Amino acid sequence: MSAATTLQAQARTQAGTGAARATRRAGFVPGIIYGDNKEPQMIAVDPKVLAKECQSSGFFSRVFDITLDGKTQQTVAKDVHLHPVTDEPMHVDFQRVNKDSKIHVSIPINFINEDKAPGIKRGGMLNIIFHTLEVICPVQSIPERLTVDLTGMESNQSIHIAALNLPTGVVAAHPERDNTIATIVAPSSASDEKEEEAA
Repeated sequence: MSAATTLQAQARTQAGTGAARATRRAGFVPGIIYGDNKEPQMIAVDPKVLAKECQSSGFFSRVFDITLDGKTQQTVAKDVHLHPVTDEPMHVDFQRVNKDSKIHVSIPINFINEDKAPGIKRGGMLNIIFHTLEVICPVQSIPERLTVDLTGMESNQSIHIAALNLPTGVVAAHPERDNTIATIVAPSSASDEKEEEAA
């Protein structure tokens, strides 16, 4: 797990669409912190800082230490609304977590050693079905990424969740639905030959 990212926030006193617009006019992005059996808190954050974090890898799988009124709350990002034209953040939701929390997060999947996969070296294509995997894990053990080693993979071979070697305490949220992560598709010429042989 990577270190928590610190994010400064200001308190907002009013809710509603009008108040959110006023926050944006003042140069901030409105947001909310909720969860952990505590009252929701309306916040405002710096748009440049938030935009940078949104564009960074694993925005929804990182822990954010939000400093508000001199106190720090540990959170994870749960939702962000983007402007339909500019893609600038318009609103952000954070969920409070603690050291005992277990959460659902989507973790990026990284595929390595394509040059060591015989099926790809012979002209096959890596067909990625899932670029991320939804997992359940303790908040203190969120992996930055999951890695699939393609060494030795042949054409028409599938890569399943078992190939990920999930860290201790991390389990797939939907193991049956997400079981096949990727496949190596044989070159079209090889596929055509097999179809002709079958015929």
